[in-house]
Amino acid sequence: MRKILHFALNRAVITGLIVILQIGFFMLELFRWGNYYVVIAFVLRLISFGAVISLILRTNNPAVKLAWIVPILIFPLFGGIMYLAFGHVFLPHKLRVGKERTDAHIEKHLRQDQEILDRLEKDDPGIANQSRYLLDYAGTPVWDHTSAVYYPDGLPYWKQMIEDLERAQHFVFLEFFILGEGEMWNAVLNVLERKVKEGVEVRLIYDDVGSVFILPKKYYETIEKKGIKCVAFNRLIPFMSLVLNNRDHRKIVVIDGKVGYTGGINMADEYINYTHPHGDHWKDAGIRIEGEAVWNFTVMFLQMWNLSCYTEEDYNRYYHRFDQKPEADGYVQPYMDTPLDGELVGENVYLNMIGYARKYIYIYTPYLITDNEMYTALKLAAKRGVDVRIVTPGVPDKKMIYWLTQSNYQNLIEAGVKIYQYTPGFIHSKCVLCDGEAATVGTVNFDYRSFYHHFECGVFLYRSEALRALREDMEKTFAVSESITLDWCRKKFMKTNVIGPILKLFSPLL
Repeated sequence: MRKILHFALNRAVITGLIVILQIGFFMLELFRWGNYYVVIAFVLRLISFGAVISLILRTNNPAVKLAWIVPILIFPLFGGIMYLAFGHVFLPHKLRVGKERTDAHIEKHLRQDQEILDRLEKDDPGIANQSRYLLDYAGTPVWDHTSAVYYPDGLPYWKQMIEDLERAQHFVFLEFFILGEGEMWNAVLNVLERKVKEGVEVRLIYDDVGSVFILPKKYYETIEKKGIKCVAFNRLIPFMSLVLNNRDHRKIVVIDGKVGYTGGINMADEYINYTHPHGDHWKDAGIRIEGEAVWNFTVMFLQMWNLSCYTEEDYNRYYHRFDQKPEADGYVQPYMDTPLDGELVGENVYLNMIGYARKYIYIYTPYLITDNEMYTALKLAAKRGVDVRIVTPGVPDKKMIYWLTQSNYQNLIEAGVKIYQYTPGFIHSKCVLCDGEAATVGTVNFDYRSFYHHFECGVFLYRSEALRALREDMEKTFAVSESITLDWCRKKFMKTNVIGPILKLFSPLL
């Protein structure tokens, strides 16, 4: 049943069905449906016309507008229906109202220590501008008394998390896009059950659509019976705009307000290489922070909890007051992105870093399907002499997305961007390293879904020891990856120059 549901909700399948319906509807005319055809066709075309007008009037990216207008015009009967289904037209009312209600808590509880920001300004005005952007548009302050550890793989990340969970005394918050039963989650769940019996408060948020194919129905009820407070975010309901958009793509763990985790690593066995669905190795990345900056993650989680449960929370109960401030390890700034405010924080963080780079900019991303601004920024950086390197998967998880990613290689390579495909398997990491001084590690992919539709998060780092580990990991990854050349692109002519460009017409749907 899950496989059937997975197939039925696949965007490519739905788009294909719409194309078939378009052809079938024209065929009906051959059977002389007469007035029925005229009336229905008029209504459907009116919806498509309204969709195009709506797109023209919206203030979002022109490239995104065009990417929608083209398929609507190609399929005038059902194009408008596609837009209503996938176009981020209707935001869930409860989420919108809930965000307005919880924004006040964010402003109240996430306050910037001006002395830290002033010190950062003296160290590097450009980096201070990035931090100020995150403060003003994501509402998240920058901290200095925080340490950070970068994990280049899921297994050591998970093992360290288990150790930290074992030491929990007051509360544990977990938030994941994908939650799957298996060795990884079962080990975590066993610890959580013991902690609940010890009096530790445990809360869990998982995305209902992200986990729908690997968890039993109403799994949150099973978890609650164990004494763990649990929410399935934005539960699966029979309206496409609500089901497929506005997903909680974050991965957050907060332990006692002292230790926090994020990155690309979900709670399923492929993330620790206990299973191998895509190649010999699933490469991912995570970051562990300890210190005052964890408060950002605590507030993020509580805001999402209140959005999901429509409750009011006493945030101060979960603020950890350090008896002795942790040793400073550069500057650490956990941040969040939401589709409810119209600000593309995740993409803009990347754009700012690419524009700031003077020596090099290294990127990990599983998908490379984004707007013209991002491609232009990457090409301009390479043209001005910055060493721009991007690592994408060598083994795909979704074939059409893979072809679409590959269709962007040639244009980037011609501008001087270096592309690598991770030969051992699938790379799911989302990391950007700039000049060895600044980096971000988080959940944000280089694609439309992350930039425009999902709830996301990350950690911005400046002059942290974690940057050295990230640099070493990236150099090792380049060494085991295939360097993509123009000859490679020409040999893959059909995929990169025919199939890929056609798929670009439907990139917002994929």
